[in-house]
Amino acid sequence: MKTDTDVDSLRWAVAWMCVTFTRSLSPEEVFTRYGADPDQARLLDRDTASDLVPGDTGDGVVSLLRSGRIGEWAFCVEEEGGMGFEEAVLAELSRGTETYSVATTEGIDVFQYWRDGECVEYFEPGMEHTRSVPHGSWWEQAEAALTAHEGKGAGTAPVVALVLDHLGITLDDATLDGPWPSLTLTEDDAPSGPLGDTYSGEGPVPPGTVIVW
Repeated sequence: MKTDTDVDSLRWAVAWMCVTFTRSLSPEEVFTRYGADPDQARLLDRDTASDLVPGDTGDGVVSLLRSGRIGEWAFCVEEEGGMGFEEAVLAELSRGTETYSVATTEGIDVFQYWRDGECVEYFEPGMEHTRSVPHGSWWEQAEAALTAHEGKGAGTAPVVALVLDHLGITLDDATLDGPWPSLTLTEDDAPSGPLGDTYSGEGPVPPGTVIVW
């Protein structure tokens, strides 16, 4: 599958990362919905922002969040963590709007589309049994894009390219390398909900398992 976005320009989307795209929010609102204090954000380029993550984080997970707005879409790229694919965070992000999330962590890749606090589509690429019901339209597109780049070390970048093309925005390496509001957030500060007792597998908890209060 050919997309307008050059997958080779999305090296940031290959390795461990999570990115969300939310319609009509400001970066400050995005940080707030993640559970962060937007007043703590500083305008930093990617190299400088990477220094915000301490070398020894102890027992807690510290995520580096970098957010900005391009057109009508706010993005939040998360490194060193995966809060942006958690159900409680996505429910809060998408409240009154819509949110796309693509994440790749150690051994787990996830695509999600949320609208007004509800998951519309969820799947782990290559694992058809993880598809949410009713089935949405993104599975086939994602599988075709990943197949077209198989063996090229592209990771989930082809899926991110699909989302970017759908939204009509550019977030390539050169764009992300520039200065954007940046801060760190510990996992304990992010929105959370109690886990149900029906999920015993590995990876992110599927939608419907967590009750968001």
